[in-house]
Amino acid sequence: MNEFNSPETPTPEETSAIVEVSSQTDAIVESEMAGESDEVKQETKALIEAIRKRAQTETQTAGEFTRDTYLRLIRQARESIEQNKLFDPEEIERSAERLREETEKNWNALVHEVTEFSDRLSEAAKAAWEKLVEPSNKG
Repeated sequence: MNEFNSPETPTPEETSAIVEVSSQTDAIVESEMAGESDEVKQETKALIEAIRKRAQTETQTAGEFTRDTYLRLIRQARESIEQNKLFDPEEIERSAERLREETEKNWNALVHEVTEFSDRLSEAAKAAWEKLVEPSNKG
């Protein structure tokens, strides 16, 4: 027995199973470990494939967790919106009343200004007329 094979650790022959190795893994191991035995290369390929599959499983699990979390948050947001009154009818009524009051106030101010302007124009026209028809004092 060598340092890697304790009495409890089975040898590669005892545990070897057929592991499907991707062409990428095969190419990497064959080029990087060109001087190694076929057994070492095969075990390295199996190890790399196991790591790759584990990483895929973890990534998928994380993706499902993230998707589930996202869906849960979206549902909570929708329920919150459905439960809360986004538009309070009383507040809308108060806003409409304030708008009506402001419009009326602005209209009254405009009518007052137009009336004053009209009065000034009338006074100016009257003064011009009087000046025009005033008897001349030539003498």
